[in-house]
Amino acid sequence: MKRILSLLLAPFTFLLPAVAAKEPLEIGDAAPAAEALDQDGNLVSLEELYEEGDVLVYFYPRADTPGCTAQACSLRDDFEQLTDLGVTVVGVSSDSVEDQKAFQDNHNLPFTLLADTEHKVIDAFGVPTRGTAATRQAFLIREGKIAWRDLSASTADQAADVLKALAALDE
Repeated sequence: MKRILSLLLAPFTFLLPAVAAKEPLEIGDAAPAAEALDQDGNLVSLEELYEEGDVLVYFYPRADTPGCTAQACSLRDDFEQLTDLGVTVVGVSSDSVEDQKAFQDNHNLPFTLLADTEHKVIDAFGVPTRGTAATRQAFLIREGKIAWRDLSASTADQAADVLKALAALDE
């Protein structure tokens, strides 16, 4: 019943005011060591990913909605360029493992999607929510610290924004 109600109300969450769990992370802050299940049901530790290089953690409200699909497909389309620059891409929403897997399969997304149903990652990053849905934000982590953030992340231009930020950081 809860799932059905959530699906019925999902298109209207934009009407709800955004509620922040805490202040958003600032540039230079330590990146949170949160973990959640991915689209395959495997536990993913963000802290372990940070040790491997740059990590883009981006948040979106709901899988398979138009804006979230445009955002994910932007990152998919420039995925090779991002990975060539050493960036690991991780998408996060409060959707279930099953919904994340369907989203990944439906749009051929080559990166990890976290099913943050308990809001551990969302809250750790201080991402506001509308109802149960995270607002659209993005954070680039370098050497375990927030190197760039976008508190009103784009949909279709998400990858271009990240690539521009990477170029500026590497100057």
